Amino acid sequence: MSMILSASVVRVRDGLPLSASTDCERGTGMQECRKYFKMLSRKLAQLPDRCALKTGRYNINFISSMGVSYMMLCTENYPNVLAFSFLDELQKEFITTYNMMKTNTAVRPYCFIEFDNFIQRTKQRYNNPRSLSTKINLSDMQMEIKLRPPYQISMGELGSANGVTSAFSVDYKGAGKISSAHQRLEPATLSGIVAFILSLLCAALNLIRGFHAIESLLQSDGEDFNYIVAFFLGTAACLYQCYLLVYYTSWRNVKSFLTFGLICLCNMYLYELRNLWQLFFHVTVGAFVTLQIWLRQAQGKAPDYDV
Repeated sequence: MSMILSASVVRVRDGLPLSASTDCERGTGMQECRKYFKMLSRKLAQLPDRCALKTGRYNINFISSMGVSYMMLCTENYPNVLAFSFLDELQKEFITTYNMMKTNTAVRPYCFIEFDNFIQRTKQRYNNPRSLSTKINLSDMQMEIKLRPPYQISMGELGSANGVTSAFSVDYKGAGKISSAHQRLEPATLSGIVAFILSLLCAALNLIRGFHAIESLLQSDGEDFNYIVAFFLGTAACLYQCYLLVYYTSWRNVKSFLTFGLICLCNMYLYELRNLWQLFFHVTVGAFVTLQIWLRQAQGKAPDYDV
């Protein structure tokens, strides 16, 4: 018998389950599918917004939008158009019911568990296709799937559920070993954006003063060449702080502290060319950016939620 077995609403960023329905079956195949559910939920950010995975007797389908993914498990013979129409209904209702800001700031798993009531009602409707009164919507969905079919995830790409992974899928238990080039930082805050802009401003001021110093040197006004070096080193340090604020690198916190130290040294050397307010501004901005770099850490490993 073709039917929908379970459905989940998951945050794309870290795989946090927001709501879920219960499974109808508890066999070995279902336990295996639950493992695939977990693996997929942890890789949502790297997958297209509409995907399907065939696991033998069961299929897993999901769509993602606005940082939230809607996943479902159904039998292998359940119609594709009904599956994605079901997910589309979940998506529309969830977006209508909940503020996306709440989903982005949620910290507890299943904090929207009341949405399970809607999942259950919709699942019952779709498990009895004769009761559906959405022929027009199904027709639209059928055309959409034909024009843009879901990406078919192969078992080889995903890796096995017992922990053996391929190049495409990294087992989340080893997520701490992912190369720094692929680490993602936490979402930027308003203070982080302000720090980025101020650091760019300091870099621009240092760059302008550096070119003026070069001009004075060429005109033989007795400008010290070391001042030019200090201005350009200050520019490079401010720009590197911007880089550290946006991207994750190994030893990121140590680099940010050393960069701030370089900014302080450059301003100490330029003491004769700047008044106290200018020195205070550059050093304070450097300290503020360093603090924001420390606060904006890499996204931690998601807990092993029982999705």
